[in-house]
Amino acid sequence: MSAYPCLRILSLEDDPNDAELIQAALEAEGLACKMARVDTQTAFRASLEKGEIDLILADYTLPSFDGLSALRLAMSTLPEVPFIFVSGTLGEEVAVEALQIGATDYVLKTRLSRLVPSVLRALREASGRAERRQVLKALRRSETFLAEAQRLSRTGSFGENLSTGEVFWSAETYRIFECDPGITPTVELVIKRTHPADRDRLNHVFEHASADQGDFDIEHRLIAGDGSVKYVRVVARIVKGDEPEGLQIIGAVTDVTEAKRAEDALRRSEGYLADAQSLTRTGSWAYDVAAGRGVHWSQENFRLLGFDPEGGVPPHEEFLQRIHPEDRENYIRVFDEAIAHQQPNLDFEYRVVLPSGETKHIHSVGHPVFDASGNFCEYVGTAVDVTEQHQARAALETAFQEIQALKDRLYKENIALREEIVRTSMFEEIVGESAALRTVLARVTKVAPTDSTVLITGETGTGKELIARAIHKRSRRAAGAFVSVNCAAIPTSLISSELFGHEKGAFTGATQRRLGRFELAEGGTLFLDEIGELPPETQIALLRVLQEREFERVGGTKVIIANVRVIAATNRDLQAAIDAGTFREDLYYRFNVFPIAMPALRERREDIPLLIEYFIDRYSSKTGKKIHSVEKPTLDRLKQYTWPGNIRELQNIVERSVILCESETFVVDESWLTGGFDPSDRTGPTLLKISPSEEKKAIEAALADAQGRVSGSSGAAARLGVPASTLDSKIKALNINKHRFRTS
Repeated sequence: MSAYPCLRILSLEDDPNDAELIQAALEAEGLACKMARVDTQTAFRASLEKGEIDLILADYTLPSFDGLSALRLAMSTLPEVPFIFVSGTLGEEVAVEALQIGATDYVLKTRLSRLVPSVLRALREASGRAERRQVLKALRRSETFLAEAQRLSRTGSFGENLSTGEVFWSAETYRIFECDPGITPTVELVIKRTHPADRDRLNHVFEHASADQGDFDIEHRLIAGDGSVKYVRVVARIVKGDEPEGLQIIGAVTDVTEAKRAEDALRRSEGYLADAQSLTRTGSWAYDVAAGRGVHWSQENFRLLGFDPEGGVPPHEEFLQRIHPEDRENYIRVFDEAIAHQQPNLDFEYRVVLPSGETKHIHSVGHPVFDASGNFCEYVGTAVDVTEQHQARAALETAFQEIQALKDRLYKENIALREEIVRTSMFEEIVGESAALRTVLARVTKVAPTDSTVLITGETGTGKELIARAIHKRSRRAAGAFVSVNCAAIPTSLISSELFGHEKGAFTGATQRRLGRFELAEGGTLFLDEIGELPPETQIALLRVLQEREFERVGGTKVIIANVRVIAATNRDLQAAIDAGTFREDLYYRFNVFPIAMPALRERREDIPLLIEYFIDRYSSKTGKKIHSVEKPTLDRLKQYTWPGNIRELQNIVERSVILCESETFVVDESWLTGGFDPSDRTGPTLLKISPSEEKKAIEAALADAQGRVSGSSGAAARLGVPASTLDSKIKALNINKHRFRTS
């Protein structure tokens, strides 16, 4: 009989027949399974988020989805679920990459005989990983509980290797001795912190323990950092290994200062003891050593232990019967040892069971009393009802467990979310798979970890701000602010104040001091959009910030240091602005440390279907509509359209069409497309078809027809059938002055 009663399998497969063959192959080997088949990214994601999956079997090639993307999505959502590729074709390089990402195995559909052994091995490995995670989680929880218990009880732990002299302290031990955790603990450090009157006695105990390999229990005083005295109790034993050099001292040190102070306060407050006991639920008792019985109980002690005061102090044997059976033997042992050794500090807890059946937790403290001749005659002490404290401690421990569980879950969810962002939506809302876009994203990945200034160029609507945000979020400044400024939207007279802030009274209307965008972006990123619109005086001030990393508020004299990364963007030809004298050349080179040119949408037409699908999904969910397909003539028109407004225009048209759509098929009114169309197959001459000797003449002719404009639907690049960035490179290589073709 199989160890897996019924496997819950998620199959990413576009061919139902192949899915049935795979299921049949598993069941033929005795593996019962319940298989759910999906063939789209949306359905796959929904199944992952739903969970309840034991195994994922995925084809590599799907109509609108690829296996590696599915693998990354699965690893970020359900990393513990085994993932096996079952595909007709899977090259060696792809298989290696899949295994590196996290796939468990891959099986060719032509060799389904390997499927069952692969599945069984994957399930065994997943089970082993789950067991290891549980063990690690339990270990961490135990360590947390131990540290918290030491903190609550003010008891630290320590150890010493007698052969090497190496000493270990827990965090609570460092706190008790008031030492920096970075200091290496030593026996000499303990002696140095000990009260001078107790050092000889402590040295003697240490020497006896090392020489005779004996346990010890000692109480001594410490000199605190403020000069006050602190009492500690040290209990230790020798742990013997297999070899003599393996001997270690392991013990605990407890801060008993409060107990000492409480004992002294008790002696000073004997006149108010009765009222204090009633208020604090603390009873007192006295035990006659010679008679072997109790000789005094306070009224509160009778009430705590459930005896009638009229009957007097009960015999010791009768009292022992009231102690909880599980604590009785330990109580007798501890109490008898305290009597036999005249223990100066008896401090322990036990439970009593009252006649009503109620159980109470009692914390008892006692000490010996000597008569005038110095003879040990009595043992006296107190009994405190600490039931509520135990209940509160239990509730607190439960709360700590719940908090830790929530913290662990939040941490895992945060890690999963970060991984999902990085792996499946690495650049937020940037959608596309074209070579032009991949080139841009590769440059973003390289420049993001640095602090270099970035200049993003491109036509309006190409997503320059999205690229800037992607750079910020992948940089070391991601935790800081991302402040965006549109330089073209701010009046010329106010832009300096907007960027650098102003002091009160700097100009008419400045009724109070105002922080500028550079100060708001401190430690983060400042995105300056449309920098080509900056007035000359602001360009000078901005040049100083980029050079010196400092500025002054308008109307101020204090120099402010700017710890800000600057990313700039423009849709203007800055070189032409420099030639026209409207933009400073030195500022341009300060911005142009790392240029990124955004391709126009017409230069990445292969991304148009993905963008349409993305925007349809966004706006149909907002409007509550269900759109399942795109009309083919509509898609063809959208792919041939020149998109002068780029992605922003596409987004607006899709949103408008979704609002007006009355069926499950997406269509677009062709009258909305006013920018012109490019035929899918160019029949005219393109730059690629022109010989190198004729290139310069053809480029100059195209620039003359386009009046010096390179990009755009009517630009020289469109006329020559090449991307604008390619044509720019050609112009520079051939030393062509494109500005002389412009008309006034």
